Amino acid sequence: MQKFKFPLATSSWDEAEINAMQSVIATGNFTMGEKVEKFQIDFATYFGCKYCVMVNSGSSANLLMIAALFYTNDSRLKLKKGDEVIVPAISWSTTYYPLYQYGLKIKFVDVDLETLNYDLNQLNEAVNENTKLIVAVNLLGNPNNFQIINEIIEKNNIILIEDNCESLGAKFNDKYTGTFGIMGSFSTFYSHHISTMEGGMIVTDNEELFHILLSLRAHGWTRNLPKVNYITGTKDSDPFVESFRFVLPGYNVRPLELEGAIGIEQVKKLDSIIYNRRINGSKVQKLFSNHPDLLIQKEIGESSWFGFSLVIRPQSCLTRDVLIVKLNELGFETRPIVTGNFAKNEVVKYFDSEIFGKLENASHIDKNGLFIGNHHFSMDEAMDTLSLI
Repeated sequence: MQKFKFPLATSSWDEAEINAMQSVIATGNFTMGEKVEKFQIDFATYFGCKYCVMVNSGSSANLLMIAALFYTNDSRLKLKKGDEVIVPAISWSTTYYPLYQYGLKIKFVDVDLETLNYDLNQLNEAVNENTKLIVAVNLLGNPNNFQIINEIIEKNNIILIEDNCESLGAKFNDKYTGTFGIMGSFSTFYSHHISTMEGGMIVTDNEELFHILLSLRAHGWTRNLPKVNYITGTKDSDPFVESFRFVLPGYNVRPLELEGAIGIEQVKKLDSIIYNRRINGSKVQKLFSNHPDLLIQKEIGESSWFGFSLVIRPQSCLTRDVLIVKLNELGFETRPIVTGNFAKNEVVKYFDSEIFGKLENASHIDKNGLFIGNHHFSMDEAMDTLSLI
């Protein structure tokens, strides 16, 4: 495998994470326990949320968010098979899969060529009386314009959730992304802002949804629920009775105690990680502000700059193949912008889905876009090299 001078991702661990893992190893308790619980509390506190549930991946976080909306008793939030959900045409695959798996009608909407998030005019036009849910995906660290999205959902009585797996630490109007919807998902996979090896988080201020998520995470049983909860009322005082009591058709997507211990240390570094990523983002914006061939992602609010997208301008003669070769020669590892236009993928034949209008921008990005990595440390050498593009 080719090694690049400027890779997509690097580790943000040091001795603190290694020592944290050793402390768990010394106990011999590797299943979800006190460390996961503390990480959840620390994570919720950092983002100003009441509740947080850790799972084994951001993908599982998305799955549980959708599942929870099927099992809530709140009629304002409850989904059923056939309900219409609007999604952006560019996101990761597991934004979409839970929607298919729970029998929802998926409507793809185009993105903005510069922000890479929803084309807000298209989003507004796509909403109709059948729309029950909007999934806001904050792409590559960049917030959506939640002022406009909130106007849309409030006017139409629509549920909002966020796939914030790529945008941990981003803000819009001084509020963290991932906290605008009824629930928000985060990823702590290796290549993301913080890493617990694998891992995902769900935040919410809704106590009933919190209890549902706790049950769904582990087999749909009652064992991890508080004594008094929204699912069963009051649990039996005998733990044996509750040990194998199943109340929801759940999963086993629990994280490891090792991951919780790492997460505790990673949260302590979040301020520094986001600060340095934003410094690098400012330099890239300046570097590409008037580039004749390339568009850099237009920042909305305060991006946490997951990576740096480069989209060839529609009128340019530059091709992506040429750009990739040039970047690789300069030492940059590259990837497509997430999945590109997801609606083109063969898997969509299994979906109950439709495309609203034309996905012109998503298609252009699909054929003419890529991204390179950002990191939690100074990238001055990389910036000097990028100036050669």
